Amino acid sequence: MALDLSDTLVIGISATALFDLSEADAVFKSKYSQDKETAMEEYRKHMLEREDELLKDGTGMPLVKALLDLNRFQPKGESALIEVVVMSRNSPETGIQVFNSIRKKELNISRHAFTGGESVVDYLEAYDVDLFLTTNIDDAQKVIDGFTCAAAIVKKPPEDLAKIPEGQVRIAFDGDAVLFDESSEIVYKAEGLAGFHKNEDTKQDVPMSEGPYATLLKKLARLQERLPFSTEFSPVRIAIVTARNSPAELRVIKTLRSWGVYVDEVFFLGGLEKSKILKAFKAHIFFDDQDLHLEEASKYVPSGKVPYLSSSPLHEMKK
Repeated sequence: MALDLSDTLVIGISATALFDLSEADAVFKSKYSQDKETAMEEYRKHMLEREDELLKDGTGMPLVKALLDLNRFQPKGESALIEVVVMSRNSPETGIQVFNSIRKKELNISRHAFTGGESVVDYLEAYDVDLFLTTNIDDAQKVIDGFTCAAAIVKKPPEDLAKIPEGQVRIAFDGDAVLFDESSEIVYKAEGLAGFHKNEDTKQDVPMSEGPYATLLKKLARLQERLPFSTEFSPVRIAIVTARNSPAELRVIKTLRSWGVYVDEVFFLGGLEKSKILKAFKAHIFFDDQDLHLEEASKYVPSGKVPYLSSSPLHEMKK
């Protein structure tokens, strides 16, 4: 009988997002421009020589550890609360260092996809992935364009990953073009702040359409329901950190209400810097669509960029 993961939050994460493989990547890139075959051989040699060395944590490690820890609350006889799948373009042979590091860190991860140079994107649906974290821009774009699941390109690890607390999962989201669709962001780009405020105030009772992370937010809300805690005291804490402010704030709250989603904290910053809020919130990860916010935030908390659809006007504006 097929395993039913419809009630399980499944995280797909590339080996380069879970661990710091920047040294091996640099070895490959240093030779790639000269000769692809030589680059592959040097990379293989590098990985084989170090397969017993423990890899350093990557950007996604705090989130993965905190989520897996929730499985101690798994209701008896029910499906797991969390599943993590490590996905890599490495061959199984060159991935031994990754396997060994997972064991040494005692991470309860049993599912993997090692594709020997091919993209892992085609396997996301087969693993029922809800969120895909990667360092590969092309892979993340392909996932977003295919409406496969939520996806983000993780930034470099913050300066001190050790400051991210354990015992609770804290996830922070931007609003427009992340949780919500991009229509309001397009109004802002086209009509400026005054036009944006007028549009949002006028439509405050009209729920926004779902963005690329809406389904993930609802899955997190379902995860909170499965935990043996009231929502207010759940070990999964969700925050929205948005540049919106009055009179554009009510539409956010009313949209979430229409979705039946409970969010623990909402910060309407009105142009203030997001990084200070995120540092205080101690997010295990923060998702945003703009480098303007991510570059500073990623110094303090693990962060991931949410790509626009290739067909989006925002994608063209960015270029």
